[in-house]
Parts: sequence; C-alpha cells; structure tokens
Amino acid sequence: MDHIFFMQKLENIIVPQLSEAAEAVLEARHLALLQQMRGSEPNGRIVTHLGKEFHVLQNVFPPYDDSVSLINHFQITPGEEVLDVGSGSGVLSVFAAARGAGRVLALDINPDAVRNTRVNAERHSFSDRIEARESDLFSAVARHEKFDVVVANLPFRNKEADDMPSRSIWDTHFMTHRRFFSGVRNVLLPHGRIYMVHSSFGDLERFAALASRAGFHCALLDTHEIPGAESRTYYVFELSKH
Repeated sequence: MDHIFFMQKLENIIVPQLSEAAEAVLEARHLALLQQMRGSEPNGRIVTHLGKEFHVLQNVFPPYDDSVSLINHFQITPGEEVLDVGSGSGVLSVFAAARGAGRVLALDINPDAVRNTRVNAERHSFSDRIEARESDLFSAVARHEKFDVVVANLPFRNKEADDMPSRSIWDTHFMTHRRFFSGVRNVLLPHGRIYMVHSSFGDLERFAALASRAGFHCALLDTHEIPGAESRTYYVFELSKH
C-alpha cells in the first residue's frame, strides 16, 4: 500500500519516453561532461552557480542545472545539522551553510571531491561549519551521528560506470540509490527529512519504489524543465519518515 500511495502522489508526473535522437543527445552531453571533468586543469576552474563562485577541481562533478531547483527548495532551519551525500564540489553544503545550518557533514567516495568541498568551504568562509569526509555513502558516519536534514543529488541514469567521474553521472544497476535508501534512516533524526532531485531520464518508478519500501512519505516540491534538443525535467522531492 505504501508504494501504491507513493505512486499516486506522482501520478501527475508525465515522463515522456526519450526518442532515439534525444537519447543520442543525452549520451553526447554526458560524454562531453565526462571529458570536461577528466580534462580539466589539475588546479581546476571557476564556475558561477546561483550567484556564487565555486572552484571545481579535476575529476569532480561541477555545479550543474540538476541542482538549481534542489537548492532553491530545500529548507534549513538555522542551527540544524545537515548531511550532504555525494557532495561533489560542495555546492549543496555551501548553500546549506549559507541558509544557517549549524553543521554540515559532506560525504563523497571521490577523494578529489572531498578535497574540492574543503576548498569551497574555505572559499565561502564556512570551514568552521562544513566538514568533508571520504565515504562510501554512509560508511564514514559514526553510529552516534544523526541529522535533521539529508540532501542528496545522486546520479540518475542506469549505465555502467568505471571510474570516479563516471560514477558521479551514472548509477550502475541503480546500486547507489538502493544502498542510499537501505541506510539513510540510520543517519536521520526521527523528525528529519530528505531533499532529493531526480530526472525524466532516470527511473522515477524505481526511485519511488525504493523510497516507499524504506518507509518514507514523499512531497513533490518542484518541477524544473530544461528545454532543448534533449528536453529534460528535474523533480525535487522532500521525503519524511512514516
């Protein structure tokens, strides 16, 4: 029944099937992004995202259009503790701290991303509130650590990934999502909530099933469409425990 309820909540989301042409454009966009990440100068580059400048290092997923609506809609009450899962360049961590988070723990399996998050925490004068740890999802979270808010921008597309940059774009066999939902309740306070983004080129039905089976209610906060040859839509969700 929980899964049925969740899917009823999402029934107004109409996700068109990608045409062969749109699929080819999507693939080309992802390959170009991977080339950019792998080919960046070791010292990185500066990217402006929602009015803030971020230093993006080689092999790290940059601030991108998938995080725009997520950043615009996640709610942080001043003093709350936030867990950023898959922090990348640290963009979500920085915006959470800017909204008044008392503490942000940023996790990423990519050591370059961990270093990058620290660079941007210092750049925005949040080193006292943002801590970055190398972590395979929740492996570096201590048993006693619990959070008011979890933010996560996980890869959407089910495709084989063979290195750190590709793992930030593709979720092979949806394993990252499966492991996220099997463990996230353990790091969330009873009143806590999760903010996540998903996409029209991901598997929304599987996302919904995993969230429901993990015991979460869902609210759709925003739908953000990016027009173009490979039109895509991002969906922002708030998840809370049953």
